[in-house]
Amino acid sequence: MVYGDFFQNIQLVLGLVYLIWIYAWAKRQLGNVVLAVLVAVIIVYLTFFQFPELIWAPLAFFFLAFFFAGMFEKVGKGETQKDFYKY
Repeated sequence: MVYGDFFQNIQLVLGLVYLIWIYAWAKRQLGNVVLAVLVAVIIVYLTFFQFPELIWAPLAFFFLAFFFAGMFEKVGKGETQKDFYKY
């Protein structure tokens, strides 16, 4: 089926993007290239290839943050708890 192949290809590309993203983060945090590769492969394998439906979660969070950024800024402008207890 065409749709199944399409979504599998998208999942593979997203998995590779996440692998590179986690590798860059791990390299910055650990400072060791070999250890960063090992950590990135383990995280991507355990998270996204054991549970393939989770591969869509970071993409959904990205779209929420991108398209609804203005809404999230307006939510934080309300009264704070400290202001509430002044009265």
